Amino acid sequence: MTGGPLIVQSDRTLLLEIDHPLAGEARAAIAPFAELEKAPEHVHTYRITPLVLWNARAAGHDSEQAVDALLTYSRYDLPQALLIDIVDTMGRYGRLVLEADPLFGLVLHSTDPAVLAEVRKSKLVAPLLGDLVGPDMVQVQPAARGRLKQALLKVGWPAEDRAGYVEGTALAMSVVENDRFSVRAYQQAAADGFWNGGSGVVVLPCGAGKTVVGMAAMARAQATTLILVTNTVSARQWRDELLARTSLRPDDIGEYSGERKEIRPVTIATYQVMISKTKGEYRHLDVFDAQDWGLVIYDEVHLLPAPVFRATADLQSRRRLGLTATLIREDGRETDVFTLIGPKRYDVPWKDLEAQGWIAPAECIEVRVTLTDDERMSYALSEPDVSYRIGSTALSKVEVVKALVAKHPDDLVLVIGQFIEQLEQLAFHLKAPIITGKTPTKERQRLYEAFRRGEERLLVVSKVANFSIDLPDASVAIQVSGTFGSRQEEAQRLGRILRPKSDGRPAHFYSVVSRDTNDQSFAANRQRFLAEQGYSYTIVDAAEVLGRSDERGQGS
Repeated sequence: MTGGPLIVQSDRTLLLEIDHPLAGEARAAIAPFAELEKAPEHVHTYRITPLVLWNARAAGHDSEQAVDALLTYSRYDLPQALLIDIVDTMGRYGRLVLEADPLFGLVLHSTDPAVLAEVRKSKLVAPLLGDLVGPDMVQVQPAARGRLKQALLKVGWPAEDRAGYVEGTALAMSVVENDRFSVRAYQQAAADGFWNGGSGVVVLPCGAGKTVVGMAAMARAQATTLILVTNTVSARQWRDELLARTSLRPDDIGEYSGERKEIRPVTIATYQVMISKTKGEYRHLDVFDAQDWGLVIYDEVHLLPAPVFRATADLQSRRRLGLTATLIREDGRETDVFTLIGPKRYDVPWKDLEAQGWIAPAECIEVRVTLTDDERMSYALSEPDVSYRIGSTALSKVEVVKALVAKHPDDLVLVIGQFIEQLEQLAFHLKAPIITGKTPTKERQRLYEAFRRGEERLLVVSKVANFSIDLPDASVAIQVSGTFGSRQEEAQRLGRILRPKSDGRPAHFYSVVSRDTNDQSFAANRQRFLAEQGYSYTIVDAAEVLGRSDERGQGS
């Protein structure tokens, strides 16, 4: 097809003309096997990487689908070498298989003896392999299962793990459905996709019910379960949901956090306590061995800390489920998620669930403010990390935030940011309560509950509210600063307001940004993942929000 919205280049980049009438179709078609790199106004740049291709392959997509998508939407003839490269790269996944052999135990098997010979010569792989027990099979020490998968990925031959899992201690439980609650079709499909694959990651938008997917997986496992979460508030939300939606009783569920150390058939532990040290040692990682777990669930798996990765490398005989809204990790450790937790088993575009009414439609607006003269000079003379703080905490943002809050008198509003002093200043001017990392758990829970009931309609929150906080009626988020260019943080913050509203009203996501600063360039990077999901940002000047004739240039 000629005249399509996609320009396919031999360096594995795809240029998508977003004003083209077929741009939406093309975006959906290439999303499983291409990652968005840049998202300016008119042309988005995607890149095809081996890891994205292997994740697509593990999720059930094949090279024929990828090639067909490119042929369908490409404006020009396709580079033949790229098509061959896609077929070859996707074909590498599954040529090596880890499996259990009745005679030799854990083995690495290959359908291609030459590939097995190649990896056995690798200095990374060879120390993790045992004796050759046939022309296409080599023994593997069970303890090396995770590290072997990491090493094989690094040499370009990702192994498919079919070695099976221990069942764990039996635990009878079921999801309890009624007139007000049932497992949605896509949630059950996600749980089934995970279970049939053995271990892996389910990617669903914030507000789409990833907790329910975890419950459905637990119902399949019928075994003791360890659930790892981001913080104590999240742990207690999981507990409440399990008690409300399943047959589990209070005595079945334990909390392992900074406040409590309970090991029960279902134990919910926080990442923070798992990576806390006593005399230089990660003693709490022993919780992995505290029970004969049949299932380990990693909530917000994209945040997994390095020590938990290392512990997980030795946990490969247990089924592992990762839950996340985005597989993006700003530290580049997506490969560790792929090998140690498992490949992506289920994914659904955000806009698809929006069209079905499962998440709210959202309007994304970037409001640009101008630094004062003093701020501009301080910014110009500062080192990059200091200048980012100056741009992010510009005084002109205060009046804009106040105006945005006033614009939504009937909505529940979150003001969210990175810098505590800025948030304290905003809380003072807005006369609103503030939640930060220093806020005691009981006080956080009290404020969140008051917000849910509508007794507090405005909360100022730090990044502690980025993840796993259930505020279903929040419909407006105002972001005043972020963690540099973090795409996953942007997705999580939008996700705070995506629960569908009873009256059908849309969500509003504002990002207040200082123009002509690195605050603006980092904001552009943060928006990339949401642009990949089909969201677009309308850029407005602060003057429009404040009702002035022109804000641009003030202070110059």
